[in-house]
Amino acid sequence: MKHTLVLVCAVLLGVMPLEAQTRWRDIGTTSSGNKVSVDPKSIRRDKGLVTARVRVVFTTPVKSRKGMWASSQTLATFDCAARKLAAKENVFYSDEKGTRVTEKTVNKIPGYGTVIGGSLGDVALRYLCTPAR
Repeated sequence: MKHTLVLVCAVLLGVMPLEAQTRWRDIGTTSSGNKVSVDPKSIRRDKGLVTARVRVVFTTPVKSRKGMWASSQTLATFDCAARKLAAKENVFYSDEKGTRVTEKTVNKIPGYGTVIGGSLGDVALRYLCTPAR
């Protein structure tokens, strides 16, 4: 009985990191080669608007005045008809896994802006606003 319990615990502990890694679904790359992912559990749809948390891992870390950015997460609402987005929150991390926050901004009243071709917003908009999703 003890051996079975130990075996079950070992299997469960071995699966947990894999489960944590599968939080993000890869959806494409930016024009500069940065990998873009979305958290499928964060996706909310309402009358042509899609809200989701999107992540980018920079192929080359970006130097900012507050430190290095290796990855970022953006919570945004995408207007599929107008092809625009409103960023509600941006969090920049000094590591690829997104565990050490370098900088965080929250927009109290986010405004919709144009999506730049080849950007994180463009990759996410194309993925999230595809009718089959």
